[in-house]
Amino acid sequence: MNRFTYARVEDVATAVRAIADDGHARLIAGGTNLLDLMKENVERPERLIDITHLPLAGIEPNDHGGLRLGALATNTSVAYHPEVERRYPLLSQAILAGASAQLRNMASVGGNLMQRTRCAYFYDTATPCNKRTPGAGCSAIGGFTRHHAILGASEHCIAVHPSDMCVALAALDAVVRVTGPRGDRTIAFGDFHRLPGDTPHLDTTKRSDEIITAVDLPAEGFARHSTYLKVRDRTSYAFALVAVAAALRMEGGTIAEARVALGGVAHKPWRDPSVEATLRGQPATRASFQPAADALVRDARASGQNAFKIELARRAVVRAFERAARGRDEAGPAAGATAGDQP
Repeated sequence: MNRFTYARVEDVATAVRAIADDGHARLIAGGTNLLDLMKENVERPERLIDITHLPLAGIEPNDHGGLRLGALATNTSVAYHPEVERRYPLLSQAILAGASAQLRNMASVGGNLMQRTRCAYFYDTATPCNKRTPGAGCSAIGGFTRHHAILGASEHCIAVHPSDMCVALAALDAVVRVTGPRGDRTIAFGDFHRLPGDTPHLDTTKRSDEIITAVDLPAEGFARHSTYLKVRDRTSYAFALVAVAAALRMEGGTIAEARVALGGVAHKPWRDPSVEATLRGQPATRASFQPAADALVRDARASGQNAFKIELARRAVVRAFERAARGRDEAGPAAGATAGDQP
């Protein structure tokens, strides 16, 4: 780990000035990702700006009938917040499916959004990586690719986004609130993370001189019919091979609205509203869910050892929708996010 300076800030304006004035500075809160990157020399900041004392840890109602999650709220405080558990069980399930209890106690909402890929080639500074060093090449292409992308990849990068929480936030249509020298702005969650294209080193659409202040959840949380399904190599502390956040709004036995987002398959949480639209007015049955699952992965492309993910994603989408359709009362709380469940 390289030498760096450290400063603690007490207000948002000071934090914004600190990163705007120093392009080599990095914000640090829980540090669950950044410190690992620094130890491996992937990130080499010259200055760390401690933002843990900023007043951004609250969880409170927003102006749209939903909830506002402060950027410094811990993953644990969000997952176990009574209103999140009651109104947004999909989000609670997704958070609890990720990391470990110790990491969730430290990791923050903003940090979760900004975490970087766990691609082994990205972490190995002895190998070329376009995400780490633009223009260096992608060692994953032609390498060991079991955990890599099947959707939205490019010739420059096939890494996947590692977050579980972000998959649920994508399905819920959350909104990210940021602030910077040019003032406050909001970013629709689907627009926050980027596909790699020819600039895979840029993970998000947040500007480098902006900081995340909060994430807004909408009024509709799909509390009655939603589930998070994560398929992974082991049932604890493992990243997803495929994850599915599925949510339904039902009118009788008919689907009035559907949401589905995939994790572990792309550079960002993968969602296709056109596929969701095909489920409106359909019965909540496997016969409806299977064509939607097929359409969701219609453009999937395998890279070496990850071909199995295409069929796995199809099956996981159908399984998740079936669970969501059963509802919380019939299926019980545990039916949502059974860690390591195999479709």
